[in-house]
Amino acid sequence: MLPGLRRRLASMLYESMLLLGVLSVTFLLPHLALGLAFDITLPGVILLAHLFAVSGVYFLWYWRHRGQTLAMQTWNLQLRSVTGEPPTMQQLVLRYLLSWPSMICYGAGIFWALFDRDHQFLHDRLAGTRIVFKKD
Repeated sequence: MLPGLRRRLASMLYESMLLLGVLSVTFLLPHLALGLAFDITLPGVILLAHLFAVSGVYFLWYWRHRGQTLAMQTWNLQLRSVTGEPPTMQQLVLRYLLSWPSMICYGAGIFWALFDRDHQFLHDRLAGTRIVFKKD
């Protein structure tokens, strides 16, 4: 049995709060220090690249080492391939890359789950991954 959409959305909401803390330390503080100490403001494209990289390291590290982020641990969820095995690094990178347009296109990839036969997000469907209940 797969976790319901409500549980996965609650995990995503919690994840966004945790990610805000991670980004405060690894993104906001360095750029604030550059601005205050050297009066430097980096171009927007560099800021976006930094945000993309920091978020990528966070998600890929947790997905690769535990199959779950901190929020997923709280909600007893785990990322697996559709075969039930741990996802490959290629699947994880693809999932991360696809999750960006899935979210920033007005949540279209999340909305997709309402119509998907297994209620999976679009980025999971395309990457060959799925979120399941963690088995102990």
